[in-house]
Amino acid sequence: MNGPFYLFITGGVVSSLGKGIATASLGFLLKRRGLRVIPLKFDPYLNVDPGTMNPFQHGEVFVTEDGAETDLDLGHYERFLGTNLTQTSNVTAGQIYASLIQKERRGEFLGQTVQVVPHLTEEIIHRIHLLEQQADVVLVEVGGTVGDIESLPFLEAIRQLSLKAPGRTFFLHVTLVPYVSTAGELKTKPTQHSVQKLREIGIQPHAILCRSDRPLSQEARRKIALFSNLPEEAVFLEPDVESIYEVPLMLHEQGVDRYILETWNLPVDSPDLSDWERFVQRVLHPQHTVRIAVCGKYVHLKDAYKSVYEALIHAGAELNTRVEVQWVDTEALESMAEEEVEALFEGVHGVLVPGGFGRRGVEGKIRAIRYAREQRVPYLGLCLGMQLAVIEFARHVAGLEGAHSTEFDRHTPHPVIDLLPGQDLFEKGYGGTLRLGASPIRLKTGTQAYALYGHNVVLERHRHRYEFTPRYREMLERAGLVVSGEEPIQRLPEIVELPGEVHPFFLATQFHAEFKSRPLTPHPVFLGFLRAALERSGVSVAAEEPTG
Repeated sequence: MNGPFYLFITGGVVSSLGKGIATASLGFLLKRRGLRVIPLKFDPYLNVDPGTMNPFQHGEVFVTEDGAETDLDLGHYERFLGTNLTQTSNVTAGQIYASLIQKERRGEFLGQTVQVVPHLTEEIIHRIHLLEQQADVVLVEVGGTVGDIESLPFLEAIRQLSLKAPGRTFFLHVTLVPYVSTAGELKTKPTQHSVQKLREIGIQPHAILCRSDRPLSQEARRKIALFSNLPEEAVFLEPDVESIYEVPLMLHEQGVDRYILETWNLPVDSPDLSDWERFVQRVLHPQHTVRIAVCGKYVHLKDAYKSVYEALIHAGAELNTRVEVQWVDTEALESMAEEEVEALFEGVHGVLVPGGFGRRGVEGKIRAIRYAREQRVPYLGLCLGMQLAVIEFARHVAGLEGAHSTEFDRHTPHPVIDLLPGQDLFEKGYGGTLRLGASPIRLKTGTQAYALYGHNVVLERHRHRYEFTPRYREMLERAGLVVSGEEPIQRLPEIVELPGEVHPFFLATQFHAEFKSRPLTPHPVFLGFLRAALERSGVSVAAEEPTG
């Protein structure tokens, strides 16, 4: 093998076409063929990372083991590939420019005029080269669409790299083929123009992946191939599907992975996808159904909670269960009458409060937590969902009136949640100053958390600035709250729960369990939560054998 090989995925016509899912799916297929695959996402925005970006604009911030705040597509990569990635797999234009300017200030360019070509493009190519020692295939997704000013340096960089690696590159262009209902036909002209724009830049795609809501006619496929300067067999279809986990199987059935390997003159023996096929069947055709209320303030943009949603799907498939998510806007929940709240949660088998920042919707989340605790509805809290569970318990069980987090009330008489030691927002600013990445958690034997994991120490990922205040721990434990997981050195509470005799399942984690869930290995915390939800729905989980 004369590697490494480079698979470049670009997009055209519109954004949000699903390049990330296509990239993750192809990475999965190539890995199943025995190749070492490392993905890389180029984001053309000037932010250093998405850590300070509004979720309504950007969606979820995915956190890697080494503490990088990254694009949500890295979550797809990790889930499909079953691989823990690092900060080197997500590079923004902001990082590239910052690095270039720092080098210039240090005099590393020896007085040269620093330009987009060659200096900026060489820095981009350098980021690709950083991954080569770990991989047979470097899988590069270029964010944005062809024609965007922001994406041009990245496209120029991969064009240059392809000249240095003849026979070892493959350009896959993902584009939209819209259906115009008034004309009653699919329109190929947007794809033609997108490919034309790509070729003007100097990149000839090796294949086209057409996104459409319906099958492509032979005539449409022939026309796209003709104007893309490609054979018809290089035009593939990625239609809308019920589950994103169908995409690898669909691409494999069309032979996309085989076509790539044949272009590289690599072996094309068929991979074993039987375990993935079984997983997809459980996702599409489960035996049971539960309804989970996900209570947050970004519910109008589902991508803000992408990993949470996918983790529920993974655990549901393991339990042969479809998870119907009922999105609850906690800002609206704040002003509801009691009878409206009861009606809202009627028929719900579990309540989940995910992470978040800022005061808006906080009291609505606390109200949802109180309902779950008092009505014995299975509850799972993640990050802020744990902090608010502590606040709710302090107020309504331990009798600490006015208990709150100093994030939301600096003058609270009982700051049961406070800044982590060493945090100073005014000196450090906001970007990259959270507690980030994986760290160990010691579990208490005899607790629900220990039973779920089956280990004394686990490694989980964090993204937070506030923490359970240690001086309130003993008081809340006396009132019945169980700290079942803690940070080993400072003994900061990491998991809280209620005993089984008090509540069937009430557990909250300071870490983001959703980031480590995988389709074939669901996270134990989500599994425990959904088992309890199934019990509430009337299904006897003890009689159900896991299907994984």
